[in-house]
Amino acid sequence: MKPVVGAMQAWSCTVISAFAIIILGILGLLFNAEHPEMVGGEEDPANGHQVAVTVFIAVLIYAGFLVFCGIQGVLHMRESRRGAIAL
Repeated sequence: MKPVVGAMQAWSCTVISAFAIIILGILGLLFNAEHPEMVGGEEDPANGHQVAVTVFIAVLIYAGFLVFCGIQGVLHMRESRRGAIAL
């Protein structure tokens, strides 16, 4: 199997996706707990659970990017070990 994207793009996407999963996961947990700093205060009517669901969907999308880009990076490593010429 041949890689679809370049090695630098694959590893950059992997690192950015990992950080996005961590940061969005923390934000999603705070919205789910309806933390006052996230929903605007205790007296404001807010629906933090719906926001948390949306944020967790974004986490799933970034997890898909992480898997895809990680596989692309591994394919580049495997190809370079076989002596392939990188253009």
